[in-house]
Amino acid sequence: MPKGFGGGMPGGMNMNSLMKQAQKMQKQMAEMQEELAKKELEVSAGGGAVKVKVNGEKQLLSLTISPDVVDPDDVEMLQDLVLSAVNEALRQMDDAVNSQMSQITGGMNLPGMF
Repeated sequence: MPKGFGGGMPGGMNMNSLMKQAQKMQKQMAEMQEELAKKELEVSAGGGAVKVKVNGEKQLLSLTISPDVVDPDDVEMLQDLVLSAVNEALRQMDDAVNSQMSQITGGMNLPGMF
C-alpha cells in the first residue's frame, strides 16, 4: 500500500476526523441558510425618498416611494433612485452572507456556495 494510505493521511490528519469536520461545516451552513432566509435588510436612497427591503434569499420584499419624489417630468431620477436602493440592499445582504460564511469556513474561499 502506498505511503499515507494506512491509518491516516500525511501530516497526522485521519480521514474520520476530516469527515467529521466536513459534516459539522455542512450542518452549520444549513443552519446559516435558514437564518439568512429569515434575515431582512432595509435600505434607502435619496435621503429616504425610496426605501427597499430584501431578505437573505435576495428577494425584494417591499418598495416604498415617497410621493414627494414622484415627478412625471423626471421619471428617470425615480428609476435611478429605485435601482440605487435595490442594488445597495443586495450588496449589503451579500456582505452579511459572506461575513457569516467566513465565520463557518474560517475564511476559506468556497466558490459557488452562495
